[in-house]
Amino acid sequence: MTSVHPAVLVDRIWSRPSERNLAAVRAIVVVVAFALLTAALAQWELKLSFTPVPITGQTLGVLLAGGALGWRSGAASQLLYWMFGLVGLPFYAGGAGGWTNGTGATMGYFVGFVVAAGVIGYLAERKHDRNLASSWSAMALGSIIIYAFGAAWLAHELNVPVATGDTNALSLGVTPFLIGDAIKLVLAGTLLPGAWALANRKSS
Repeated sequence: MTSVHPAVLVDRIWSRPSERNLAAVRAIVVVVAFALLTAALAQWELKLSFTPVPITGQTLGVLLAGGALGWRSGAASQLLYWMFGLVGLPFYAGGAGGWTNGTGATMGYFVGFVVAAGVIGYLAERKHDRNLASSWSAMALGSIIIYAFGAAWLAHELNVPVATGDTNALSLGVTPFLIGDAIKLVLAGTLLPGAWALANRKSS
């Protein structure tokens, strides 16, 4: 069965089976796999004394999930990751989990993960993950989305301005992470076109 949507990387590496039950199993496997990848990357954590938001590797998982899976499965993988933590699994940064951690000051980032993976996946389905320039641009947009949701919720939760004053959501939840997230978006935006090139080479 040919998909009505443009192929994404996971379709290129592991083609969709024609039998419906097998296709459903494949979809579940890839969604769970990328939820677990994000959880694994979240375990690399560096806490900062002045903000409740730690530096972690989890946003790399978000970017890769969207680019590799497309918008539906990419968003689903990040929603599942968030749900795994909410029910108490130690999947959040530094092995944290539970309802309080999933709905506290960093909840905006979890929502942003879902939306960002969906947007990146939408762009990937339109071949924005096939070359460096468009892939980096897609990853940058995804990072901006995560920042927007994260900072907006952080401002609400901590009762601080978004961008004004000595203490604001941007200084707590965005600027400390710009360099690290720039590295992650370049890495993700490079891995996807590289994976496409390798997959195409093997099939030729």
